[in-house]
This record gives sequence, C-alpha cells and structure tokens, in this order.
Amino acid sequence: MSKAETTRNYIIQKSFELIYKKGYQSTSIDDIIATTQVTKGAFFYHFKSKEEMGLAVIKERLTPGMVAFSTSFLKEPGDVRTNIYKMMEALLLKNDFFVVEYGCPVVNLVEEMSAINPAFQKLLKRLTINWQSEIESALAAAQDSGQISKDHDIKKITQYITANYGGVRYLGKLFGKAAYKTFLHEFKRYLNSIN
Repeated sequence: MSKAETTRNYIIQKSFELIYKKGYQSTSIDDIIATTQVTKGAFFYHFKSKEEMGLAVIKERLTPGMVAFSTSFLKEPGDVRTNIYKMMEALLLKNDFFVVEYGCPVVNLVEEMSAINPAFQKLLKRLTINWQSEIESALAAAQDSGQISKDHDIKKITQYITANYGGVRYLGKLFGKAAYKTFLHEFKRYLNSIN
C-alpha cells in the first residue's frame, strides 16, 4: 500500500471514529485534522469535501464491515433461526467495536443524514439492502431445505428483523445492554415461532 493510500485509509478510520462518537454534522474538518494530525492540504488532496469523506466512510468502512460480519453467521451450517439469532446477539453483545451508548454507526447515519442528503441516503439504502439480501438468501435456503415453511414471506421477516435491530440500538443508547438482553429474549421466541 502506498503512503497516499495509507494516509487516506487513516483519515477514513479516524473520521469514522469521530463521526461515530459525535455525529456527522457535529464533526468538522478541523476536528478530523486535529485528530489525524494531517494538514488541511493532505485532507483535501484525498477528499474534495467533508461530504466526499463521509461517503467514503460508508462505502469503504461501514458497508464491507456490516455485510461481512452478518454473512459470517448467516452462511453457517445449521438452523437458520439459530444463525440469525447468533448474528443479532453478536451485533448487540459480542461486537467489541460498537459502544452501547453510541448505538450503531449505520443506524445513526440513517437517522441523521438520510432525510437531508440524497447521496448519504443512497449509500445507506444500498448498505441496508445488501444486509437484507443476505438475510433473505439465508431464509430462502432454509425454505428450500424444509427448515421453514414456504408459506412465510421472507421479505417481510427480513424487514421485521432489520427494523428491530434499528429500534433496539435506539433503546440501548438510553437503557444500556439491559435493553439488548430483553430484546434478545423476545427475539429468540419470535424466531422459534417461524416454523
């Protein structure tokens, strides 16, 4: 990796950390420069604007990480209900990177930016669709193997799962991990009801 690529990746990583803690709109280019200790010229060499940097965070940091993390559980052999539960449990309780009080960086950006910035909305929508597609594929394979009935609408189940994830992240910011544990208890019951 070249020095320029290393610097660019470092700016993206540190910008991501700031945005996760403070929010996109509250994070200034000056904050990023102070944290990374790169010059303003170096920042603008890699990114034309703060918006371009924010979009790079979504494309290069959040999208690959979220989808790859989820897929690792969804593609495991065994019962799809167990795998989906393990995915959710890992996202909420076993992911060392996510801080409960900060919520989920993807959900935060959806709440903060999707209504006011079409470019952010487009990338965040694509990320969510990619995640949902992985869940749908796992459910479709489970239907094909007879694990769950073909009477179930896998798109609706997937939307329910992803909507619940966003909701419980919101509650976690207010009530901590206790909200996650209560949710997971009921989430397991819901998954077990899918026959």
